[in-house]
Amino acid sequence: MKTAFLFPGQGAQLVSMGKDIAEAFPLAAEIFEKANEIVGFDLKKVCFEGPEQELNTTIISQPAIFTVSAAILDVIKANTSLNPDVTAGLSLGEYSALYAAGNISFEDGLKLVRKRGQAMQTAADNTDGAMVSIIGLDEEKVKQLCDEAREDQLLEGVNFNCPGQIVISGNTQACSRAAELAEKYGAIKAIKLAVAGAFHTQLVSSAADDLAGALDAAVINEPVLIKTIANVDTHYYQSAEDIKKGLINQLTSPLLWQKCMEKLIGDGVEHFYEIGPGRVLTGLMKRINRKIKVNNISSLDALNSLLK
Repeated sequence: MKTAFLFPGQGAQLVSMGKDIAEAFPLAAEIFEKANEIVGFDLKKVCFEGPEQELNTTIISQPAIFTVSAAILDVIKANTSLNPDVTAGLSLGEYSALYAAGNISFEDGLKLVRKRGQAMQTAADNTDGAMVSIIGLDEEKVKQLCDEAREDQLLEGVNFNCPGQIVISGNTQACSRAAELAEKYGAIKAIKLAVAGAFHTQLVSSAADDLAGALDAAVINEPVLIKTIANVDTHYYQSAEDIKKGLINQLTSPLLWQKCMEKLIGDGVEHFYEIGPGRVLTGLMKRINRKIKVNNISSLDALNSLLK
C-alpha cells in the first residue's frame, strides 16, 4: 500500500501549535531550540504563546509552520517504521515535503522559508494586491468571473484546492469587483483572505527573484527514494535543479493541489498523513475524494495514537 505525507501551507498556523508535542518529546523540543538559533529570535515562543497577530504575519508564519511540521515529522520518524513513498505540500508546505523526502536539511529549509516569507512580504508591500476564495464555482465559472472583473488589471485563479474552492489573486480593486460579482455566477460566497498581497501572480515576481539567490546558496539533494510532487505542474521532481525551478515558479504560478492529489490517488497512493498544524489538507481531501483515508497528525493525542 502506497503512503503519502502531506504538509500544510500558510494559513494553518494557530497559537500553541507544537507546544504539547515539544513538552512530550525532547526530540521535538530540540527542533524548536534549533529553529530559534537559526532564525535569531524566539520563534518557539511565538508558536506556543503568540500573540496571534504576530504569528499570522507572512514573515513569522512561514518559518513557524515549517518548524512545527518538521518537529512532528521527526518524532514520527524516530518512533515508527512509517515511511512515505511520496510527499506533497501546499505552497509553503512543499518545503516541509522536500525536507521529509531528504532533499533539504532542516537548517537550509528553515533559512529558505524565512527568506521566502520576507521576500513575499516585501513584494506585497510594494504592490497593490489581494486574494479572494471563491466557494461553489467550477474552474470555467471562475475564469468567466475573472474575465468580467479584471477590466484593465491583473486577476486570475491561483489556488485550485478542491471542487468548489478556488482562490483568485490580483490587484485589490479587481479582487473587490470579483467578490461583488461572484453571486451573479452562482458562487455560495466570496471570502477575502487575510494575506499581504497577490501571491502566486506576476505582481510578486520580485519575491521569486529574491528567493532564487537563496536557493542557489542552499544545498539541494537529488531525489532518490522518496518522490515529491510539484504544486505547479503535478509532476514528480526529477533533479535538484528541477526542485529549484519549481520553488521559484511556485511564487508566481497557480497551485494545482486538487490535480496533485488526484494524480497521487491515480498512481496508487491509498493512505495519506497530514503532518503539521491544522486540518486544512484533511478537509480538502474529503472534497476531492471521500473514500481516501487521511490521518491528521497535528496534536499530541493524534501523534500518540499513531505511536501505539
